[in-house]
Amino acid sequence: MPYTELTRIHLTQVQQDALLSLARRSIEHGSRHQQPLTVNLNLYESPLQQVGCCFVSLHKLGQLRGCIGALSPYQPLAKDVAEHAYAAAFRDHRFNPVSAEEIPLLTIEISVLTPQAEIKCDSETALLQQLQEGVDGVTLEDKHYRSTFLPAVWEKLPDKAEFLQQLKQKAGMPTDYWSNSMKVFRYRTLSFADAK
Repeated sequence: MPYTELTRIHLTQVQQDALLSLARRSIEHGSRHQQPLTVNLNLYESPLQQVGCCFVSLHKLGQLRGCIGALSPYQPLAKDVAEHAYAAAFRDHRFNPVSAEEIPLLTIEISVLTPQAEIKCDSETALLQQLQEGVDGVTLEDKHYRSTFLPAVWEKLPDKAEFLQQLKQKAGMPTDYWSNSMKVFRYRTLSFADAK
């Protein structure tokens, strides 16, 4: 699908606030009960009941504290947020589980993803020409390799070539890796964070 046809996501401020509150409550619930909050979908507006997918990122004092999500939608968005907020706090293997004392210090960011669209390219040069820095979330897949960077990563890696090299490294590929069987996808996100 051409990039211009990627679906745009629209959530009102009320809906964004509802998801941020849900994420925080799921983390608080998880701290006490070791499982995500059960979501009553009837309490949420229709867009939050629709199937969708997200990443939830946690920051503490400006440093990443956890990030987990899904690239393909398989459950209602509100439930996806509750489960990934819990997982980001307690199941991200790069970090120790969040303690109860840390929860008030966390800034929660939710990135709701559009469906992914494949980028057709036969070389790394062709891929780099198509990437839109600051806008594209990018996923690489080849054999057992797979990794993704959310659009927010462009803030730390604004150079296209370095962005792609780091994405390959994240997948476990050499930085100069290229294969005709590799698939590349892009997506957009609607990202919003609480005011902590």
